[in-house]
Amino acid sequence: MIANITQLSWALAGTGINLRIYLIIALVILVFSFLLKQIHQPYIIAYMLSGVVLGPFGLGMFVDIDLVQDVGDIGLIILMFFIGMEISLPKFVRKWRISIIATGLQIIMSLLFCGLLSMAFGWNWKQVLFLGFITALSSSAVVIKLLEAKNKVTTNIGENVIIVLLTQDVLFVPILVFLGSITGVEVAQKTIILQITGGVFLLLTLLYVLWKEEIRLPFSKQLKGDHELQVFAGLLLCFGMAFLTDFFNLSAALGAFVGGILVHAAKSTQWLHNSLHPFRVVLVSVFFISIGILIDLTYLVDNWIIVSSLVLLVFVTNHGINALSLRALGNTWTQSIYGGGLLAQIGELSFIVASVGRVNGVLGPDEYKLTILIISVTIFLSPFWIGLTKFVIARYGKADASGEWLQK
Repeated sequence: MIANITQLSWALAGTGINLRIYLIIALVILVFSFLLKQIHQPYIIAYMLSGVVLGPFGLGMFVDIDLVQDVGDIGLIILMFFIGMEISLPKFVRKWRISIIATGLQIIMSLLFCGLLSMAFGWNWKQVLFLGFITALSSSAVVIKLLEAKNKVTTNIGENVIIVLLTQDVLFVPILVFLGSITGVEVAQKTIILQITGGVFLLLTLLYVLWKEEIRLPFSKQLKGDHELQVFAGLLLCFGMAFLTDFFNLSAALGAFVGGILVHAAKSTQWLHNSLHPFRVVLVSVFFISIGILIDLTYLVDNWIIVSSLVLLVFVTNHGINALSLRALGNTWTQSIYGGGLLAQIGELSFIVASVGRVNGVLGPDEYKLTILIISVTIFLSPFWIGLTKFVIARYGKADASGEWLQK
């Protein structure tokens, strides 16, 4: 990870320290952030716009897209660690129905929807499966960031939405294994054993936390008053858990999330939050910049009709499926509609699914480029879609404009 950050710095600076490049990057981010703040839009839009401007289809200052995405993944790990610190595990366990039913319905309905579209686009059954799973996965990074910005993580609908997102993250590895098997790519027995072992390890860790309710982290008293050691202790716990799950071929972000749950159970949330917050701001911003870099402006302009049509179709379909699922599980209509809006975009994990489809020949070059663009655009437009959803509910629903219904 440190090597990737170092490589990124050299890639930006060339063969020496080019302060002008860093100045331009900081200036672009600040300008977009300031402008969007004036119209009450979240900073993630500013970060993605910065990626568009600084990327290969703009100023060309970021040319190694894979490297930028690697560093951006570190931001996702940090974000999931912070979210874990807000989570009470016993409270989440009581909502197991949300996890299983809502996520299951989302996946099934997305597959059926892509099956219907295949009659118009001529997709084969493998393409239907790949595109169905791509559409079914929402963006943990975007949704959780927006919930945090509005202090809605611990509300009823906020917790329900996060449960759905985390369940998708847990199911991501089995989905990849399944999709790999239908393309004829065999999964090594060693990989399967590692994944099962990692899954058991995480389950035992969570069961221990659930049983003890409150745990004690090593050296917590010694660290409490030492800011410098707190930074390294927090990073060790976050990336240590991420490394363990990555070693077992599971999601590194999932491991960081479990690490955050351990911090919450140890009642050490506040000092770790304060110590790691600067790291989080920088690295999470890089993650969203990497999303903006993937937006191919030339391809978007040349194919704007089909791209805009498919993006709208994704938003409407995902919104409807998730809203009905949440409503069926006992949420109010206003909560369900808002939750559906939060989950309406396609998520960052879908980039990996699309890449697997391209490598194995399921998605052709044009199909892959279109899929990547649609994923990127739905992530970029997600805050606007969520804002529109809130406006419609406040204007025409039973809730008032203050959003009091979100607190129930």
